[in-house]
Amino acid sequence: MTNNRRNFLKLAAGSVAALSLKPSSLLAEAPATSFNFDYWFWVRPHEKDSVAVLKARYKSWKEAGVVGLLFENYSEKHFAAAKEQGLQTHRWMWTMNRGEKELLSSHPEWYAVSRSGKSCATAPAYVDYYRFLCPSHPDVPQYLVEKAQEQLEKKDIDGLHLDYIRYPDVVLPVNLWQNYKLDQSTELPDYDFCYSKFSKDAFKKETGIDIDQVEYPAQSLSWRNFRYRQINKIVNRIAEVAKEYDKPLTAAVFPTPDLAKRIVRQDWTNWNLSAVFPMIYHGFYREPISWIGEAVAEGVQTLHKKFPLYAGLYLPDFKDTGELASAIQLAKINGAAGISLFGESEINQEVLDCIKKIKFG
Repeated sequence: MTNNRRNFLKLAAGSVAALSLKPSSLLAEAPATSFNFDYWFWVRPHEKDSVAVLKARYKSWKEAGVVGLLFENYSEKHFAAAKEQGLQTHRWMWTMNRGEKELLSSHPEWYAVSRSGKSCATAPAYVDYYRFLCPSHPDVPQYLVEKAQEQLEKKDIDGLHLDYIRYPDVVLPVNLWQNYKLDQSTELPDYDFCYSKFSKDAFKKETGIDIDQVEYPAQSLSWRNFRYRQINKIVNRIAEVAKEYDKPLTAAVFPTPDLAKRIVRQDWTNWNLSAVFPMIYHGFYREPISWIGEAVAEGVQTLHKKFPLYAGLYLPDFKDTGELASAIQLAKINGAAGISLFGESEINQEVLDCIKKIKFG
């Protein structure tokens, strides 16, 4: 979601468990007609920011109705300044997408493989940083659990927020096809993951099916469901760890349950979370603002109050605060527990005044 995080998502112009966790005081147990409609921001902390600047910034955000921040990196200075203003500080963690040089060099066999036989370790899809792990490798789940523990152990981290908890995009949002000169109206072998030896062996052990012998593997429902479950298992293992620390677990996910399954093999309604933050970036899908309400409604209805949903909105997609206000109201009336904004550089006083007016009247 930051420039580094979502470079490939630039447009042509330039890109938890309610069942197993005690809910935070700032994470409602489930959407309802009388909930507090809360705001969250995704933030990339910069160490160059002074304490005085941070104090003023976080004070203004708190006054606008923001209850928590999802920080991409750990920064003691930022966390302290946010806490001083009464904001929740959650660590936003890249999960399946792990491109650390040491990991790539020491464990290339841990990485996901496409239907065409290309490994994310040596030939990542779309962009160089797309280095996704194979969820079926026996060592990968424990590695990710340990990475989660590293964050949860920090006393000033109030919760863990998972990102890239999925496979690479088998289909990109339609507005990005032109960037890569692709037609993804059908699922292409180079972008369909994970066909590693470990995934194939685990699938055969579970179902008796050799996916290499299936004529149309991309159309195999049992193979697709198997891959959903492999990610689900990792999320729910991390949820058990978060429970041990008595801290909420949330996740940034694709816009709707149906879309998430189709384009990134992500089955987020079956995760044990405290809350979910779907990235309902309407511009990426060439959809009108009204689609935000439809996406929220689909997510809320599918969840059946299992945990609350916060609609993620992409600030650069809005022409003005009038459009932003419409999107927030659509999210609210369709059952969202609140919203989260991405586009930190565009969070100005006009935006803060807009969201404050909606929350406090």
